[in-house]
Amino acid sequence: MAVRVGMVSLGCPKNQVDAERMMFRLREQGFELIQDAALADIAVINTCGFIQSAKEEAVETILEFLELKKEGRIKGVICTGCLAERYRDDIMKELPGLDAVVQLGADGEIAEIARSIAEGAAPRVVSANRCDLPLEGGRVISTQPFYAYIKIAEGCSNHCTYCAIPSIRGEYRSRTMESIIDEAKWLADNGVTELVVVAQDVSRYGEDIYGESRIAELLTELCRIDGFRWIRTLYMYPERITDKLIDTIAREDKLVKYLDIPIQHCNGDILKRMNRRGDRASLTALMKKLRERIPGITLRTTLITGFPGETEEQFNELSEFVGEIGFDRLGCFAYSAEEGTPAAGFEGQIDEEEKQRRAEVITEQQMFINDRLNQQMTGRTVEVVVEGFDKYAECCFGRSAADAPEIDGKIFFSSPKKLTAGDYVKVKIEDLLDLDLLGSLAE
Repeated sequence: MAVRVGMVSLGCPKNQVDAERMMFRLREQGFELIQDAALADIAVINTCGFIQSAKEEAVETILEFLELKKEGRIKGVICTGCLAERYRDDIMKELPGLDAVVQLGADGEIAEIARSIAEGAAPRVVSANRCDLPLEGGRVISTQPFYAYIKIAEGCSNHCTYCAIPSIRGEYRSRTMESIIDEAKWLADNGVTELVVVAQDVSRYGEDIYGESRIAELLTELCRIDGFRWIRTLYMYPERITDKLIDTIAREDKLVKYLDIPIQHCNGDILKRMNRRGDRASLTALMKKLRERIPGITLRTTLITGFPGETEEQFNELSEFVGEIGFDRLGCFAYSAEEGTPAAGFEGQIDEEEKQRRAEVITEQQMFINDRLNQQMTGRTVEVVVEGFDKYAECCFGRSAADAPEIDGKIFFSSPKKLTAGDYVKVKIEDLLDLDLLGSLAE
């Protein structure tokens, strides 16, 4: 009887792609993959370790499965992902009962590790160079069948002072364009109609292997693949959004007019302390250019409040900027002082309560903006990809091209006919409910 393995993947889509590659290796080696990891013989917890809240979620999840092991309901628990890379030795000491802590570079050995645990091997840390993390090979798609992520690069070389990603994942490493195109064709052949292109900095793609950014060329090639209807990118850094890239997005019908640009702040001094470029004037000019040259574009961003040394005046400038730009989508987080990052040692650390207060101010401000933008949607007809049927609300739900999966809002709508997940339909927007939209199938 095959050993049953369940995967729990936490954190970002990039981590999810790593989990999908591990699942493929496990399946190829004869393990039975089951959806509910609590019912498995061995559970693999693929963790995030980016900020404090993510680390807490990872530890809580591991503890839940260690309790199941203690009760005899599962036989083994493996920790992989960013937390395993960042705190490999500490995890094994602090969370007794773990059978293996696997560094990123050893993901390719996951089947052998699981086999040894099934055979009663002693707990261990499996060390490897993070640059050996598999970026190619088969995958078991864990999203809904009609959409999938494709990771075009690993690591990050931006070295923002608040961010631990370079120390966890290493320097930016692009995949070759040929390998990405081959994987994208495989995804299209297997029914994927929405391709989500991901990397820590998509706009940097190719600089390390081609000597210049080749993201515009890559996106153009992806648009030539039959089967894709929507192609989305996560994430673009503002200073690397070139006129060539803007023209590509405007020209290619398959590229959804949606950009996630994590700017983090608008004040020039704060951005400099973050080891980022730009200021309010340059960011304002960029957003204006994008809206002028890509009509109907949806702009999403991420902000950090309470960065060390942020004055009340600088925070007020950020609030004014948010009101002025009117981002379509926005996430705001209180600064998290991550050990090992330069910013954690900066003077002017701000009280946790104040950091959270500032984040709440921006979040509430954005809610009013979103409410206004959603009201403007009433009466419009939009294309929606069906995600499922809500049995409680007794209606279908899905997303428009302006909404990224697992991130943005939903559109709930009535339909006189049965629809299937992955169908693309026209929906007339009639009302709104918080950040979601309500409507009906357009005839």
